[in-house]
Amino acid sequence: MNQIMPSAKALELAREVLRIEAEAVLALADRLDGAFVQALALILNCHGRVIVSGMGKSGHVGRKIASTLASTGTPAYFVHPAEASHGDLGMITRDDVLIAISNSGESAELLTILPTVKRLGAKLISMTGKAQSSLAIESDVHLDAAVAVEACPLNLAPTASTTAVLALGDALAVALLDARGFGAEDFARSHPGGSLGRRLLTHVRDVMRAGPALPVVVPQTSVPDAILEISRGGIGMTNVISPERRVIGIITDGDLRRAFARGLDLRALSVAEIMSPGPRSIAPERLAVEAVEMMEQHKINQLPVVDEDGALIGALNMHDLFRAKVI
Repeated sequence: MNQIMPSAKALELAREVLRIEAEAVLALADRLDGAFVQALALILNCHGRVIVSGMGKSGHVGRKIASTLASTGTPAYFVHPAEASHGDLGMITRDDVLIAISNSGESAELLTILPTVKRLGAKLISMTGKAQSSLAIESDVHLDAAVAVEACPLNLAPTASTTAVLALGDALAVALLDARGFGAEDFARSHPGGSLGRRLLTHVRDVMRAGPALPVVVPQTSVPDAILEISRGGIGMTNVISPERRVIGIITDGDLRRAFARGLDLRALSVAEIMSPGPRSIAPERLAVEAVEMMEQHKINQLPVVDEDGALIGALNMHDLFRAKVI
């Protein structure tokens, strides 16, 4: 028979879990010492890769730590300790650093592979909850991840302990990121398929219209001819250029509507009489996301793209940025 816990009790239990886990992480911050700096130095001086290993819940946390390290500039991967003793130890070389995770520090599968790892000459960093455990004692550096109590009411299921190790792994990854001078563009290069990668790796030159696709008129062009050029370009505007190809104005659909609303005879006008002079522009090497910000800030939908001399080399509108998935 299913039993439903009273909502007040459920909420209080959930809050207590969060409090216990938060306190476990905060306690780690107070205990960080020179061992953390030593672990950082081992990894920074590593000529190979960081291998993370752990059994059970520690293994699941280890996979996430390895993933975070790899995406923030420290080449890393996870090796299952049980699989390691059946052939996967071949993935580990003397140039690597092994991060072994075990709350008890006595995981048999990890202890089984330690002699081989040490004979190889690979360095060993352990994360355990017991400083006097076999794993901690055999390590080159031991990181203390002990917690006062698990968040599980039975004090059995790994809860606070796994949260603490996960946070410790994040602290290590971020410290390494900072030490390597790893920046936003570096992060984007390891995430090319994500939205962040597109935002940080896509430049204006990658999405702009150029060449024959670029709508262009001169000030003497008649408005009807400019309308044809706007239609041909398909971006809701045409650039107005000088003989040196400098952008001196643009004509947009909005300019045409405003001129029509004023009762002007568009057939009798030249481009110079209704264009918006001195339009905002952007350089091709700027990030596409900067073009988005400029358009949103100034409430415009199109931008000419100009070189360092102010000569027209391209144009783009908001739809180009949508298609590039920058927005």
